[in-house]
Formats: sequence, structure tokens, C-alpha cells
Amino acid sequence: MRYAFFLGCSVPTRGLNYELSARKVAEKLGIELVDIPEFSCCGFPIRSVSQKAGFTMAARNLALAEKQGLDRIMTLCSACTETLQEANHLFKHNPDFLAEINGELKKFGLEYKGTVEVKHIARVLWEDIGVEEIRKKVVFPLEGARFAAHYGCHYLKPSEIYDHFDDPENPTSLDDLIEATGAESVRQYPDKDKCCGGAILGVKEEVTIKIAGSKLKILKDHDIDALVLICPFCSVIYEGNQKKAEKEYETQFKIPVLYYPQILGLALGFEPDEVGFKLNRIKAKKLLEKLGLGKKKTAA
Repeated sequence: MRYAFFLGCSVPTRGLNYELSARKVAEKLGIELVDIPEFSCCGFPIRSVSQKAGFTMAARNLALAEKQGLDRIMTLCSACTETLQEANHLFKHNPDFLAEINGELKKFGLEYKGTVEVKHIARVLWEDIGVEEIRKKVVFPLEGARFAAHYGCHYLKPSEIYDHFDDPENPTSLDDLIEATGAESVRQYPDKDKCCGGAILGVKEEVTIKIAGSKLKILKDHDIDALVLICPFCSVIYEGNQKKAEKEYETQFKIPVLYYPQILGLALGFEPDEVGFKLNRIKAKKLLEKLGLGKKKTAA
């Protein structure tokens, strides 16, 4: 199982624990990740200014993978996934637009023929590896841990570009993956489907902080051990801005914000530091102690 590995912009600078844990998990599960140094921004930030420029950037990345004979890209960022896949969808249904974009790509000595499939790591794990297969490979079940899944906006929406994978209004795939580790996924909690607020951070930061803090308060009230997510910018909001949310709500949340590959890595037998726990800003000390991982598992 071979994928071009698309990191995007946020992961290498703000989500090193995401990349580290994803690489560990992929290797353990037999997923070969191929790095393409020429990959650049997916084009997402440019689309609000110029759709054509944004999708040209997306097409360039798709063409780079295609040029190397790779017909699948695995992504970590939900916004990158949506941008690359929406470009694919548009090219498939509008050959004239693809021809126009290829006119731009010729400047870089590239052409995109439309043969590349784009999948988020969570979908790769759920669909290509399979929940039952993951469950079989678990050597350290995370029994006793209570996690809340946060899906975010771009992982499943707009659903038509993802061939209606999962239910965008009542998704279950990330909950399924969490439960495959042996942990409990709290499938129903208020505002589970709400946006993190990141989309308006640069416009109305105070509104973003209130939106994020509202969910963190709910999670605290539900005695959650950690919030589990799959998007680096959602992590920026819930982890990077948690202190601001605490100030806004005049309380302490201290809720660890973990990437799914981090908890899967624990279940597959990796030590916490091997899957980037030391890089988390909100430390998961209580969770690790609950799991008997406060020290090396060999000493537990």
C-alpha cells in the first residue's frame, strides 16, 4: 500500500507530533509513505482571492505525484484534503477547466491527467486498512480511556467530493477508529458537530475563543480524558488557544488535545515519546497514568 505523503503547511510547523505519529503508525500497518520534496501549499489560503490560482496550486501537487507514478496521496490536514479533492472533482466534471489549468502547469513542465486519488489518513485507516484489522493489531488496549472525537469541517464536507464517505451530519468513522484502540469514544455530546471556530480567528479572535471554550467546557463537564482530532488547525484552536479560552471562561480546562495517530500509536505498542506526546502543549500526564504509561511500559 503506497501513498505520496502530503504534509501541507501547518503540520511541519505546528503539528510535528501529528507527522511523527502518522509515520510510526503507517510503518506499523504496512503503509509505505513516499515523500515528494517538491510538494507545496495545497492552495487553500489562495482560493478566497483567486479560485484559479488556488486550484492551479492544487493541480501542481497532484501532477507531481502523478509524474512519479503514484496514484494515491495521503493527507493529514483536512483543509488540504478538501482542496486537493475538490480540484480533482472539478477536473473530472469539467474537462475544459482541467485544460485551462494544464495550460498554467505547462509553465512548470507539468501536466495533470486526473489519475490521482486523495485520501485523509483517517479515511485510509478506516477504509483501506479497516477497523477490524486495526483492532487485531492492537497490543496495548487503551481500556479505561474516555475520548471525545472532533471531526471538524473539511474532513467530510462537501460530501459530494468525497463520494459521500461517512455521514457528514452524523459521522461515525473517527469514533470507530477510536474504539478500535480499546478506548471508549463518547459518541454523543453537545456541540460535537460544531466548527472549532478557526475560520474566523483572523477576523474575530474573541468569537473563536468563545466557540472553542464552549466545547472545552462541555468536554470538562463530561469528564473526558482527551479530545481526539485529525486536523492541525483544529488543534491550534483547541490546544494552542486553550489558555485564552480558560481566561474567557474563568476556569481551567486542562484538556489534552491529541491527534488520532498518537492514541493509535500507543495501542500499537509505541511509547508516548515515540508518537510525540512530549510535543503536546497540554500534557496528557493524567491520561498516561490512567493507562499505566506514566513510566515505560516495561516498568509498569
